Amino acid sequence: QVQLVESGGGLVQAGGSLRLSCVASGRTQSIFRMAWFRQAPGKEREFVAVVTRISDSGHYADSVKGRFTISRDNEKNTLYLRMNSLKSEDAAVYYCAAASRVTGNFDYWGQGTQVTVSS
Repeated sequence: QVQLVESGGGLVQAGGSLRLSCVASGRTQSIFRMAWFRQAPGKEREFVAVVTRISDSGHYADSVKGRFTISRDNEKNTLYLRMNSLKSEDAAVYYCAAASRVTGNFDYWGQGTQVTVSS
């Protein structure tokens, strides 16, 4: 099992920045990919960004490309999401997710951290 705990959410003005963190514990060696998803009120959960354990290159949703940066520190078992130029539409609960080598599916999820953007 893998446990994920997010932090770093909060209230920020439009145009501002935040950095989210996600600390993984448990069977972290089984993790192949980690990602950020988000869910706004009344909307479905959507993909934000993903990075693999062995690559520094992230892949992003078009809506955040150029503004968000995903990164990971394998030694600290921590995933980050740097969010710049935040917009009101970025407001959501942000979830960290991990996919194992075995299934390739995002089987592990954190509890989420709230990001609120004021205009």
